[in-house]
Amino acid sequence: MRVLVAEDEVVLAELVASGLRAEAMAVDVVFDGLSAQERLAVHDYDVLVLDRDLPGRHGDDVCAELANQGSRTKVLMLTAAGSLEDKVDGLQLGADDYLTKPFEYPELLARVRALGRRSQPALPPVLSRNGVRLDTANRLVSRDGRRIDLSPKEFAVLSVLLRAQGAVVSSERLLELAWDEHADPFTNAVRVAMSKLRAKLGEPPVIETVPGAGYRI
Repeated sequence: MRVLVAEDEVVLAELVASGLRAEAMAVDVVFDGLSAQERLAVHDYDVLVLDRDLPGRHGDDVCAELANQGSRTKVLMLTAAGSLEDKVDGLQLGADDYLTKPFEYPELLARVRALGRRSQPALPPVLSRNGVRLDTANRLVSRDGRRIDLSPKEFAVLSVLLRAQGAVVSSERLLELAWDEHADPFTNAVRVAMSKLRAKLGEPPVIETVPGAGYRI
């Protein structure tokens, strides 16, 4: 899942981003509305965590423009204004969900996950192929009944490969879906992550390299 956090409270923004990254999400962070619009124009995000009172351009305007474009990106609006009228206004602007500050992180995580599921084609909660089983809700991975502990990045890469249902996934596509915008396309980040993932999945090899094209399970 790829998420954009648009929040002008720097400490809060970084805490939210850090927590989401620990859950195997690729997260970008901006601190004003204009930067949010720039990122949304370039990247295909599953979820936008949007502070309503952003400088530069108000969060209401960012949300409304996204809705008018018919974007598939789901919007979780954050605000200190928690009245029923405020919530209704936010939802009418095009927000998909609304969370009042201060909030508990587990609730934010649950809402982001729920919106992420809605932004993507419906898939079963458990992905399975060639003996590899990935439980997206509980973040559990096993192969032929043997539990495997993966890092958040390895979990994200495996999820992308399994969601492809046997299709080849390019390195560029993996970078787009499992890393944030700071990932250098000329590094060997994908190759390193793939090597570690293969080692943990064990023998016989289950991830195939398709020369000049990418990887598949």
